[in-house]
Amino acid sequence: MLSRTADNLFWIGRYIERAETAARLLEVGARIALLPSAAGYRNEWDSLLSASGTAHAFAQKYGEAVQRNLESWLFFDRDNPSSVASCITAARENGRIVRTALTTQSWDALNTAFQELKALERRERSELDLSTLTEWTMRQAALIRGTIDATLLRNDGWDFLNLGFYLERADNTARLMDVKYYVLLPRVEFVGSGLDNYQWTTLLRAMSAHRAFHWAYGGEVTSGKIAHFLILNTQCPRSLLTCVEGMTSHLERLARGYHRRTPAQDKVRAMLAEVAELRVEDIFDEGLHEYLTRFIGEVGQLGALIHDSYLNGDVR
Repeated sequence: MLSRTADNLFWIGRYIERAETAARLLEVGARIALLPSAAGYRNEWDSLLSASGTAHAFAQKYGEAVQRNLESWLFFDRDNPSSVASCITAARENGRIVRTALTTQSWDALNTAFQELKALERRERSELDLSTLTEWTMRQAALIRGTIDATLLRNDGWDFLNLGFYLERADNTARLMDVKYYVLLPRVEFVGSGLDNYQWTTLLRAMSAHRAFHWAYGGEVTSGKIAHFLILNTQCPRSLLTCVEGMTSHLERLARGYHRRTPAQDKVRAMLAEVAELRVEDIFDEGLHEYLTRFIGEVGQLGALIHDSYLNGDVR
């Protein structure tokens, strides 16, 4: 496969997952905003910007972090390369370029999402509540991912698409968990409180993982159980360990298919070895925020190695 084609496919996966995460960030913020606040808590919308890494760009354009502005920034704003509109448009453009590498069903799902997005952009904002936007985004992402899984040949193109999905999901799960950190601190006495646990439950619901969590653990919701579920439990499709295992599998498939290993395989193997041996106690001893920040950095390094080893396309 041409590296340019591989690059387009890789970024289709990343952009679709990133669009879904932008919607989930909005849902997390909206849900947490409904909870009772306490002195010393950070603004929940500031928390979203800090976790998404776009606080500076947002402040330059909008100033105050209020819900209406955040909805515009994370969903509609083309100046934000991580907004839903920017990501779906970019994914569709990458798909158009490599149209012959996609099945008819996969292209139709991408193109339909783009056409429906344009229809949403033409509607009055007063007609669009936040739940309409977030549910639409998650439904479209699921449809695109489903058509890819159900119809695409299991070749190197499929590997690059899934590498994009898993890499972006690993990064974004860590960022969504970090929203909780930014909202909770700096008042340490809130840790373990009823409000703390209720906010963790809110995070689970926003990640569509609430019922799955109770199937896996049952009983009381605690920060330790949720950290284990979202970081170390391979039964959870969004957990960091699940994502690292997925990236390892696809990179190993590429190594076998191309008959050569690259630094990307060595890096993902090292990441897998570390995460697989972790305990929740180790994570909290290091500090949840510190661990998540370090993990996000590791994911960024892996993405750079994948690009250097396999991808040279100009279109992102």
